[in-house]
Amino acid sequence: MILEGRILRGRSFEPVEGRVIVEEGEIAGIEETETDSEGIILPAFVNAHTHIGDSIAKEAGEGLSLAELVAPPDGLKHRLLDAAERSELIAGMEQSISYMESAGTAVFVEFREGGVDGVTAIREALSGHDIDSVVLGRETEDAMLESDGFGASGANDATFDRLRKATAEAEKLFGIHAGEVDSSDINPALDLDPDFLVHMTHPEPLHLERLADSQIPVVACPRSNITTNVGMPPIRELLDRTTVGLGTDNVFLNSPSMFREMAFTAKLFDVSTREVLQMATINGAEIAGLNCGLVEDGRDGALLVLDGESANLTGAEDIARAVVRRAGVDDVERVVYPADSR
Repeated sequence: MILEGRILRGRSFEPVEGRVIVEEGEIAGIEETETDSEGIILPAFVNAHTHIGDSIAKEAGEGLSLAELVAPPDGLKHRLLDAAERSELIAGMEQSISYMESAGTAVFVEFREGGVDGVTAIREALSGHDIDSVVLGRETEDAMLESDGFGASGANDATFDRLRKATAEAEKLFGIHAGEVDSSDINPALDLDPDFLVHMTHPEPLHLERLADSQIPVVACPRSNITTNVGMPPIRELLDRTTVGLGTDNVFLNSPSMFREMAFTAKLFDVSTREVLQMATINGAEIAGLNCGLVEDGRDGALLVLDGESANLTGAEDIARAVVRRAGVDDVERVVYPADSR
């Protein structure tokens, strides 16, 4: 497979004109040369934190607090999930999966409610789709063993020491929500030595110091945080200390669009274009232990091609900045998955 156009290459995302050669699911070469294509080639996105089970109830719960919306076991989200038919949940998840594919996402990292049945349901929803997933089971050890790891709700909700140990013994991924509403659960979460934290909206100086020392990555979900009115994560301070990925969080609060998440982050925080692209691609890939996220030799061939001559993108002088701040689903020309070249 050969893709031609302007390539946002490597970690710097500096545009070069040329060709990307993909063989057996892997980027086998990048040739800098003149081409006739105005396409923009970049790594497909890694959505580092999702909850797509609540796709059945988009925009439900206006005016409710975060606890009223999502706190287990009686938050609105959990009541809706409990009341829904399994077939309805699977159909809703499949729609969100289809949308993420159309919006350039290569992989999403899912905190999957519902124990083993929840893991089985999302696997069913993923059947027949090209997008990859890292599914982290919740609630039980069996769900962790049936999935790619464990996604914990928060250290104030339960004691996760046993599950953390079991996940490590299984050599799987352990993530946990921390610091979303206040700082009270951050130290207990850090004490678990997780593979990554989600949100970190309210870190205090001690927590930032611990992050710098431990290098535990963080997944920020700023659109979710502003929607639930819990505050905004200090993304600049987090980036200065550790790896930070981007996630879209609950589908019933926000669309799973990494385009929207990037634009929001770029316009509200003291971050560069390059940093936002890293958060949306390589940083999320590294948090999840994946080999995608960059256009460079040896990486998985998970790529996104945008129409550089679309009405939205034509005339862009800074291509990377235009991708981050203004590109959208309508500009997607093609999403390439590793399986496409195998």
